[in-house]
Amino acid sequence: MHSKAPVSTYLKLICVALFWGGTFIAGRIVAKEIPHLIAAAGRFLVACSLLLLLAWRMEGGLPKLNRQQIHATFGLGATGIFLYNICFFAALERMPAGRSALFVALNPIVTALALAMLFGEKLGLKKWLGIAIAFVGAAIVITRGDLLSAAHDISNSVGSGELFMLTAVCAWAAYTILGRHALKGLSPIAATTYASLWGLLLLGIGALFQLPQLDRSHLTWPVLAAIFYLGAFGTVIGFVWYYEGVKRIGPTRTAVFNNLVPVFGISFGALLLGEPILASMVIGGLLVIAGVSLTNR
Repeated sequence: MHSKAPVSTYLKLICVALFWGGTFIAGRIVAKEIPHLIAAAGRFLVACSLLLLLAWRMEGGLPKLNRQQIHATFGLGATGIFLYNICFFAALERMPAGRSALFVALNPIVTALALAMLFGEKLGLKKWLGIAIAFVGAAIVITRGDLLSAAHDISNSVGSGELFMLTAVCAWAAYTILGRHALKGLSPIAATTYASLWGLLLLGIGALFQLPQLDRSHLTWPVLAAIFYLGAFGTVIGFVWYYEGVKRIGPTRTAVFNNLVPVFGISFGALLLGEPILASMVIGGLLVIAGVSLTNR
């Protein structure tokens, strides 16, 4: 790890946050036009093609897996690729892209809680305070600032879109923990490529059942461009540049840039899709980011 990383490293990490914020806009465009499993399978068909090429160029191909690695990479594909993307597209069909992007900031909080509950990792007072602040912020976003009404009638305050996005966050936390505890002897590129291939297999099987629902007239250039963006920029380029940042400036400093994802998501939603920026989104989002920053210190 270099003590002084080049400016290009920080610019790339800002671009990663921009790309990931843009996935919510692209996902919103796609989710309203074609069945979700087909959309997700298209995304990872693009991603797997590029990842295989990348693995060949950078590492000479993919290594052979042992039984433990097969199980681990399948778990990664089932959680972070298959389940996450089903919930991602389902949420974006039901709620604005900007609001959906705010949920991403909860990823490290949910992961920290899961590690504490499942693996006994200790959380100090600062971390618990950060988690509490982040969840208050998330509650403000989810309930659109009407916490009292939500306390009396949660079913009318929290919609299916919010529930799908919360499930997506949990799926990503599972993906993160599996990658941290189960994978040994695999490079990040190899692990991600195998996980994506497993995810593509599961999504492809599901997509076959949705083919009768596909209206080919909805496969317009904007939809196809959005699928390519999700696979190339939102998955492959984002992954490569993010791990380049981890290598150069460390995982903690790199993770700080994740806080920019909801900022870009909300901004793009307003600029490109005409979505309103609610006061509850701003206040709740700032609380979530503050809580995450405190937890990660």
